[in-house]
Amino acid sequence: MSPLLRRLIERARLPIVDDISLDDFLDNASRERVQVLLFLSGDSANRPETGDVAVVLPELLSHFSGRLRGAVIAPETEERLRARLHAYVSPSLVVVRGREPVGVLPKIRDWADYIAKIESFLDLEAPAIAGPKRPQVENVCSRGA
Repeated sequence: MSPLLRRLIERARLPIVDDISLDDFLDNASRERVQVLLFLSGDSANRPETGDVAVVLPELLSHFSGRLRGAVIAPETEERLRARLHAYVSPSLVVVRGREPVGVLPKIRDWADYIAKIESFLDLEAPAIAGPKRPQVENVCSRGA
């Protein structure tokens, strides 16, 4: 884990969740009637925006106190969770209600954009992100008899 993530986790007292512990974390938050803000950092050495998002994350959690609970996705499990969370760009923040992502905020954004988007994702009427369609496979090869 990078020093940047260690500092964020220690300073903001954020848990680290992985593909095994994520559902328990989400279920606990749901029971407490809060939504979740997950941070997928990516490789901070190759993504300078990761540091900026790491600075903004605790501020967002403070702004939405009582409505959002934060966690950091363990870097070694990010790739396995990207499709489930619809977070294909790093860094990303993902708002999750229950076990369903309702919004993804890739890269760094203006403060006002974060506030407006997260507020809309917290609306209980906001739809979950629709899953990707499965590719349709057609057999184009046929053998003559």
